[in-house]
Amino acid sequence: MRKKQFNLLMLLSILALMILAACGSDSGSGSKDTGDDSESTEKPKFLSLLTGGTQGTYYALGGTFADLITTDTGIKTTAEVSQASAANMTALQEGKGEIAFVQTDIAYYATEGKLMFDGNKIDTISALGALYPETVQLVTTEASGIKTYADLKGKKVSVGAPGSGTYANAEQLLEINGLTMDDIKAQNLDFGESTDGLQSGQIDAAFITAGTPTGAVEALNATTKVNIIGLDAGKADEIIAKYPYYAKDTVKAGTYGIANDVETVSVLAMLAVKKDLPEDVVYSMTKAIYDNTGKISHAKGEFIKAETGLDGISIDIHPGAQKYFNEKK
Repeated sequence: MRKKQFNLLMLLSILALMILAACGSDSGSGSKDTGDDSESTEKPKFLSLLTGGTQGTYYALGGTFADLITTDTGIKTTAEVSQASAANMTALQEGKGEIAFVQTDIAYYATEGKLMFDGNKIDTISALGALYPETVQLVTTEASGIKTYADLKGKKVSVGAPGSGTYANAEQLLEINGLTMDDIKAQNLDFGESTDGLQSGQIDAAFITAGTPTGAVEALNATTKVNIIGLDAGKADEIIAKYPYYAKDTVKAGTYGIANDVETVSVLAMLAVKKDLPEDVVYSMTKAIYDNTGKISHAKGEFIKAETGLDGISIDIHPGAQKYFNEKK
């Protein structure tokens, strides 16, 4: 009798353990599946758009873009002050933003681990789209006597901060004209310091990479006769052949009061995004900007077009942005 009772209790115990184990397994699987589905479909609640200094074009446009994205996607987007191109790439890598303004050449250096990104290759970013040309301007004054690149030898020339986009542009344009940084007295000044230095005569020339007309140069021209030094015939083709992220550009007669067109080159301003942003989010962001260019009051708005949104970009396009541009073909 006791043996039968014992066997019955053992059987009931085994059945109870099997039921508990099955319930636990089902509960765990259900919890895991729900979590995975939530993570794969969850959209960000906030987006940070990294721009540049408060006086620059990046910041001015960034405010408009942030409003457009917020309105069209429902994701609260804010334009953040930053140190512009190179710093923006590092900030995206460190998770300090999701979208950023950058020059096309700087984006290329970042993804290739070259120049200022030597040893720090950034493989977590992709392109959203190109915006407008940023002209490489070699600015001087009539009083300096500088007429050509050859005249820069021995002169005090502002080339931007080491590691900046302007510095790289200056170095490459000097190179294509048979010069190096050692041939000039390089000064590491920002745009405002450069134009102040030109006005006071403390420097002789300055490289300024920015959309034209550039406010700082216009302010200089209000008090001092400005000259823009152009490239000799064939030099634009030469630098584009070596560095394909450049494009031919012209500073038009009348800009800063100059009498004739000046031939030079430009890079492009573009937007970069974190690669891990969902495709549908980046698609909506891209659409919000390029479908609403008529709402951009800034002068650079006229250059921002869906049909030129992939021009000059030499890094991977985010699938969401690619989907948008494919629809526009």
